[in-house]
Amino acid sequence: MNEGENNVKEKAMWLLLLPLAVGVAATQTDYLPFKMAVPGLCALILLWAYQGQSAYRLDVTAIVLAFVFSLVGDYFLSNKSGNEIYFVVGIGMYFVAHLGYLAYAWRNGRVHRVVLGVLLLGYLIYYFVSLNPAIDDAVLSGAVLLYLLISCLALATAAGMTLPAEQKWLYVFGIAMVVLSDTAISFNEFLGVRTFNWLILPTYYLAHLTVSLSLLRRRQELAWQPAA
Repeated sequence: MNEGENNVKEKAMWLLLLPLAVGVAATQTDYLPFKMAVPGLCALILLWAYQGQSAYRLDVTAIVLAFVFSLVGDYFLSNKSGNEIYFVVGIGMYFVAHLGYLAYAWRNGRVHRVVLGVLLLGYLIYYFVSLNPAIDDAVLSGAVLLYLLISCLALATAAGMTLPAEQKWLYVFGIAMVVLSDTAISFNEFLGVRTFNWLILPTYYLAHLTVSLSLLRRRQELAWQPAA
């Protein structure tokens, strides 16, 4: 065991208290810099924790980029004020973020076909019965469908990961929280249902924290492995 590395990992885990506190502040104040800081801080923590671990560079890069595109999406959605272009750009940023989540899961497993089938069944029914009739713009409706598909694929691939159970299910929970947050957003934006608005930010920040925790637990276990 490398004692120095182990100490670093323990500190990295505790650092998640910072984006947790900022996330709580964001839910209470709706202050944009707080919103953007949550994924930004999580990205910085992961970069620091995995510094020097070249074997995991692609894995970490996928998640860090997902967080970066998420915070850019936060900016555009928070400033849309009825501007459809800002809304579409924001959704596009979140779409790219899902590609990052998908890439990480794919590198550590494969698609869970049963989960994918269940998700597609439920969300395609939701799209064709509720969302598509409510969206007048055909381009926007198509973009929403594409986003829905990548969300289902990312979550199903997370469910098919072959990582140790704790790391896997933390990650699955995180991606599920992203999907839940996006679903609540779709209720609000397209259907005018605001009942679930209170879920949007807490689930979104919880997603970043649990995904980060999954990777930090992975890094912590690496620190305890005997040196080759």
